[in-house]
Amino acid sequence: MIRVVSLASLELMDPLDSGIFRLASVGSYLDALSTITDEMSLKERSSLILLDRALHEHWGLGQNVILSWCPQGDGISLLVIPHYGVADYSGRDGEFVTTQDGLRRPKQDFFQTLLSGRRCLAPAQLSKVSRLLGVVPTYVPLREPLKNTPAQNEIIEKMVKRYSISFVPNRGVCLFDIVGFSLLTPFEQMMQLNSLSYSLNSAQSRLLTKRIGVDFSRTTTGDGFYVWNRDLSLEGNVNLYHFMQLALADNAIARKKAQHNTVPKLRACFHIGSSYEFHQAEGLNPTLYNYIVGDATVDLARMIDRAMPGQILVGEFNASMLTADSERAEAVVIDSVDFVDLATRNVEQLTGIELSGERVDAIRSYLTGTKQQSGEFSVRR
Repeated sequence: MIRVVSLASLELMDPLDSGIFRLASVGSYLDALSTITDEMSLKERSSLILLDRALHEHWGLGQNVILSWCPQGDGISLLVIPHYGVADYSGRDGEFVTTQDGLRRPKQDFFQTLLSGRRCLAPAQLSKVSRLLGVVPTYVPLREPLKNTPAQNEIIEKMVKRYSISFVPNRGVCLFDIVGFSLLTPFEQMMQLNSLSYSLNSAQSRLLTKRIGVDFSRTTTGDGFYVWNRDLSLEGNVNLYHFMQLALADNAIARKKAQHNTVPKLRACFHIGSSYEFHQAEGLNPTLYNYIVGDATVDLARMIDRAMPGQILVGEFNASMLTADSERAEAVVIDSVDFVDLATRNVEQLTGIELSGERVDAIRSYLTGTKQQSGEFSVRR
């Protein structure tokens, strides 16, 4: 039996390049979205390529942020603001805030709502937003008018967000940290990071074998990884929690088998919180995969400093997430305790998964504190 006992306890009962999808920023952005553009005519693709060049020009190597867009006549209207001016649109009190230049701007809630919704606005909405922000819309002519089809709108949404910033109110994020990383030799650091990367890849691959939909992204912290799910639903966050369990389980088995200091000792945290999403520049173009920063990552960084080796900490949250049934999707508010309980109830779908050549008969996860006479644990905060 391999056992990791912590505030969130993980048990394996009788245990017998990258799966995380990233697109290289090479060639046309439309080529990376070929599944959407395959059925488009050459004229449509040519028009979108022209639009992408215009977006790149207005992005100005990262000097500007493209907030919203709207079809207009034979072209498209854009709302573009300087990236350093984003802070001018943030405030805490009242309907508006007064900036250093004496102008009144909408409060932070309005701006975050703008960044968290769809970027395609109706003409009346675009006019109102441009007036509130004090920004004159930028018109971009196209070779062929937009057909306003779902496929075309979807790709333009993705193109605009690539040159923008997005705000996500509730996103599940997990953090893996290698214990004692700074004390390792450079060779051992490289080997342990590679081992952790393999465990992450293996965990996602095993989820796919169970037909569990995953759309994860990750970024390195130097001595570990942040991993988050692009799927923001309750199911998506539960799948991310299972992913964390499988990655830690794979690491635990590999560490038991390792004869040299090549497999890391880990500590981990899971939290749901708000984050901003953006695309860093690689060369002179924004990358096609995203990065996140915000309350979720800040809280995780503070939590991991308090976590002990082999421990899993779950952040305290009370988050609204979409849950889908057979007929409709609705928002539910769920806290940390209920979330872990829900993840525990449907973990049976992972039974029989093979990790590092061993068959996992069962995985159990529960919040722990003091063990009670009944055999259950209180939840230590």
